[in-house]
Amino acid sequence: MDDDTIVCRCEEVTVGEIRKAIRQGALDVTGVKRRTRAGMGLCQGRTCEKIVTQILVQELRKPIDKLEPATARPPVQPVTFGLLAEKSYD
Repeated sequence: MDDDTIVCRCEEVTVGEIRKAIRQGALDVTGVKRRTRAGMGLCQGRTCEKIVTQILVQELRKPIDKLEPATARPPVQPVTFGLLAEKSYD
């Protein structure tokens, strides 16, 4: 794949950015996510996680079963200050 190819459409992360993150020490999907934001957009990685994993396998020359699985974190729902002010902490 060309370095300019977009992998994460939500965060507009390219193959080149992912490869750079791996060269800087990312060893798994979570490491790439922390360095590039790939997988942190609206789809939460449902679109790009498999492609990021494939790039990791190619760049690290490791079998897929030797990679750490991605850390699953549910999306957080925004809360307004008004709602927090209504809470009673008795």
